[in-house]
Amino acid sequence: MKVFLSLMMLVVPALLNAELCGTPTDASMSSLRSDLYRGQQEFSVAMLDAIRKATPNENVFFSPYSTYHALLLAYFGATGESEKELANVLRLNWAPNKEAVRSAYRTEKKLREVRTKEMPLEFASADRLYFDQRIKLADCLDSRLHDEIVQLNIKDNVEETRQQINSWIANVTHDQIKDMIASGDIDSQTQLVLANAAYFKGQWSSRFNADKTQQMPFYTSSEKYSFVPMMKQKGNFLLHPDERLGAHVLQLPYKTSMKEDDENSDISMVIILPAFNNDALEQVLSKLNADTLDASLKEASMREIEVSLPKFEFEQRLELLPILGQLGVKQIFGSTASFNDFSTEQQLSFGDAKHMAKIKIDEEGSTAAAATVLVSFRSARPVEPTKFECNHPFVFLIYDHKSSAVLFTGIYRDPKTMK
Repeated sequence: MKVFLSLMMLVVPALLNAELCGTPTDASMSSLRSDLYRGQQEFSVAMLDAIRKATPNENVFFSPYSTYHALLLAYFGATGESEKELANVLRLNWAPNKEAVRSAYRTEKKLREVRTKEMPLEFASADRLYFDQRIKLADCLDSRLHDEIVQLNIKDNVEETRQQINSWIANVTHDQIKDMIASGDIDSQTQLVLANAAYFKGQWSSRFNADKTQQMPFYTSSEKYSFVPMMKQKGNFLLHPDERLGAHVLQLPYKTSMKEDDENSDISMVIILPAFNNDALEQVLSKLNADTLDASLKEASMREIEVSLPKFEFEQRLELLPILGQLGVKQIFGSTASFNDFSTEQQLSFGDAKHMAKIKIDEEGSTAAAATVLVSFRSARPVEPTKFECNHPFVFLIYDHKSSAVLFTGIYRDPKTMK
């Protein structure tokens, strides 16, 4: 079994109408979706790079998909310099106007819902804009984002609001994240909470046999190691010895059809395993981008190989404000932030950002959850292997090949520091 969840939220003390009310573009929706997907992928890799620099030598796990979609909701309300900043960070400069992005966003969500209904796995992505009921919304906002908008009496019911939003998060994430918003995170001045929550659950196409799992060494360096429960299986998998990255790139598919032999799975765990030396992981991460990732996946070929993968659980909380700053998200956290496409009557700016993520990988698959909160102001070609042994630091991604979306990603460096 494999489960992934994520949440991104923005909490606002006070808010700031324009292009969101425009006429839908007549551009090809297929092309628009492709551009949106590409932007998501580029953002995901950039966010991984920012987080690994902010948390050197640590294990990492987060959901770039959730973060991207939460910032996308903020973009729909942003105007002026705030809109330009988010368009740049989210790689939306391909769009002729904001309505084109919104149409691509809406179509993607509908297509994803249809896809997951036809697969023996579960993936859901939900968005919410919780406005205080005293806020006069832009005239067109409800018609454009009707499904996402909830109006509450936040000012007079702070604790009830906190519990209601936490309950929504828990429901979407199947109780993996129950208390994302802590007491004090929102107050009577909060006028908007913006959230995305995503959930994924599935099984490996080829499961690991629990009887073969055994304690094996995992090397954090050439001199240091600790023992971990190592899962093993032998089978045919897509693998690419990548010269550009200096790593082997393996694809472990999830079951996405009712057929027993599910060789054409749309979703897989991609494991990027560097060479076995102390600097190899950082060298791979410095070369990893949307182009190198895309090329490595496309150039993979099927081969029989013995796979060894640690069985682990991990939970992480990240302070996202400095990470988003590295990505270029700065203006929306200042006093000059502009969100006229939400409301023209109040001023809005954000003051904090947090992310929480969980993952569990076992013989059946994995379980994972993530939550993000923004709180308002207050080399040589690798040798062809017969074995793929993840017994030293590696990068992993939960990847949707059909939409080129990185749903979750992480860096497994040291089993002793798993929380």
